Amino acid sequence: MSNSIIVLISGNGSNLQALIDAAKDSTLNATITLVVSNKKSAYGLVRAAEAGIPTLVLTLKEYIDIGKSRVDYDIALAKKIKELNPDLLVLAGWMHILSKEFIDYFPEQIINLHPALPGQFDGAHAIERAYEAFKRGEITETGVMVHKVIPEVDKGEPLLVERVPILESDTLEDLEARIHSVEHRLIVQAVIKFFKLVAF
Repeated sequence: MSNSIIVLISGNGSNLQALIDAAKDSTLNATITLVVSNKKSAYGLVRAAEAGIPTLVLTLKEYIDIGKSRVDYDIALAKKIKELNPDLLVLAGWMHILSKEFIDYFPEQIINLHPALPGQFDGAHAIERAYEAFKRGEITETGVMVHKVIPEVDKGEPLLVERVPILESDTLEDLEARIHSVEHRLIVQAVIKFFKLVAF
């Protein structure tokens, strides 16, 4: 029986595309049942539509504009997702920090892709921050991890980690391209690993 995945995105959705492709060619024994975006303009919504996957757009601004809070937004979003009873939520470029109130709806069921090694460059702009640290001579490598989601940002237990060297000749764009190619592979491997672990 195929596992059900809901993917949350905020932008281009290239990692979503990696999951769509892996599900299509049966690398992944899973069905993406919904793609959620907090941005109406996210190109990942186009990718989902082209793959015939239902989408949901819910923006924080809609809630703030009527005097509601981030937690109100998170709870409303969690309830909408919960209706589909997914086996796993994958945050793939989801640029909204989820509150404990959201996470509590899906204990041990949310994983996040983050372009840094555990304990380094938590939060936004991780690739740029790693590149700047390299230029200052502080590091020689960065990486990609997929980790379980807990209320502390990017502090959950890593499922998979891969180191990515930074080369003297690298521009920021070179490094971004190398990291993205690792992300596309690692996110698929992490979903496969997640379902193997929960099967035991």
